[in-house]
Amino acid sequence: MRPIATAVVAAFSVLAPAAAQEPARTARIERIDPALDTLIAADAPIERVATGFGFTEGPLWHDGKLWFSDVVGDKLRTVDRAGKVTELLANSGGLANPPAGASIGSNGLIPDRDGSVLMAQMGARQIVRVDAAGKVTPFLSAYQGKRLNSPNDLVYAPDGALWFTDPPFGLFNGMDKDPKKELPNNPVFRYAGGKLEAVITDLKLPNGIGLSPKGDTLYIADYGQATIFAYKVARDGAVSDRRSFFAFPKGPGGGADGLKVDLRGNVWATGPGGIWIFSPAGKTLGRIHMPETAANLAFGEQGDALWITASTSIYRVPIKGVGALPRFAR
Repeated sequence: MRPIATAVVAAFSVLAPAAAQEPARTARIERIDPALDTLIAADAPIERVATGFGFTEGPLWHDGKLWFSDVVGDKLRTVDRAGKVTELLANSGGLANPPAGASIGSNGLIPDRDGSVLMAQMGARQIVRVDAAGKVTPFLSAYQGKRLNSPNDLVYAPDGALWFTDPPFGLFNGMDKDPKKELPNNPVFRYAGGKLEAVITDLKLPNGIGLSPKGDTLYIADYGQATIFAYKVARDGAVSDRRSFFAFPKGPGGGADGLKVDLRGNVWATGPGGIWIFSPAGKTLGRIHMPETAANLAFGEQGDALWITASTSIYRVPIKGVGALPRFAR
């Protein structure tokens, strides 16, 4: 193992109430490969834009604001560049009487063709459509007559197919052992032409999901195996040639959760300690060490900002215009 060259470009110390069980960590950017300089400036700050939430997830830059879920607080909110927070939807997980403190709120968010947002409801175990006024309408809730587990993260492919992961995290009575679980596995789904297909069924806890710029490589972060897997994707959506793209080492402060792919095909993913940045070949370029556990991330604005949902807070890091906004973004 070769020594790691570290460049600290921004630093501060934060210990939020919800992270009281974690050791205090300092935010900084670690330069492992010189190629990181083409993605993030040497003096890029790590800015905490807003804080005070339960557990933040599902970031999406939409209509000039960051939309995000509070999985524990059971709310859908937005925050603008100035830090103004607006609640769009209470009870965003879809359960009428949710148990306090359970992770059953909304999760992944993605823009749809008509300008609305598709939202994963962990509690109600479905994907719904949310308009600008906060009106919710059903979208997908079952596969072959059986309820979904707990949709987590979503991505649209260049061909218009919707892919999403369906782990059991919202089944708060035991996840895979929950008596309400109807599916025999935890699939990765593809929805196209009105047909829902379970494309991958052998992962433990599929979580983050992303596609290469051309849509020919699918990335899945399996939280249960602490590994990002990559698959070849055929024109008809079939996947093949699974390989381990990166296996995270053991460490505190998060795991194989959210991920995004930039315009150059680099993979930005949450892992122990913060955000890990990989080349398309799987080489580690650098890490953004976070003071709180990072669950997910999104490219925003004009592709020149990285937004991070980390436990109780929302963070922003300026980047060099490489961020790929999701299909149908506006």
